[in-house]
Amino acid sequence: MRFSLNKEKYSSVNLYFQDEARFGMMTHLGRYLTASGVKPIVSYQHIFKTTYLYGSYSPINGNSFVWEINGVNTIIFEAYLKEFSQYKPNEYKIVVIDNAGFHSTKNIEVPENIFLLRIPPYAPELNPCEQVWQYIKNRYKNQRFETMENLTDWLHNMVNQMTPKTIKSITGNHHYINAFNAIL
Repeated sequence: MRFSLNKEKYSSVNLYFQDEARFGMMTHLGRYLTASGVKPIVSYQHIFKTTYLYGSYSPINGNSFVWEINGVNTIIFEAYLKEFSQYKPNEYKIVVIDNAGFHSTKNIEVPENIFLLRIPPYAPELNPCEQVWQYIKNRYKNQRFETMENLTDWLHNMVNQMTPKTIKSITGNHHYINAFNAIL
């Protein structure tokens, strides 16, 4: 069965994987490479201020849409979808989401250029966004941020440095790409 695209309304179709990740001011310790017998010293802080990144990443062409906001709930998710629909508005977006409680679509309006597709419950390994968050968090370890503004600036720089080539290398999976190409 082939996908039929309304070419008068949408010029292209793309596959995205969506997820959220929390980042905070508490230091997350990671490994350091040091000389034998030398214990690394890491500046540590224990502060519970956080922010969230909502992200949609395409393994097909490396496109991404990332939103930084403080919180996770259905209202924020709906607002994210509305903003995401304005990113390349002539593109029909197939968005794969997990089964988080706030992803409930019962009482929200899903934009007409977005189709939500759920992965099975308890299967985060099926969502390549998890690898994107791991990529960012590996660079986030052992960092200490003086203010939330420093943290959000670091996150914005990190996200902006990720090229489509980098995103494709992290999210690319031949199973997803072959299935996507088979339906178009």
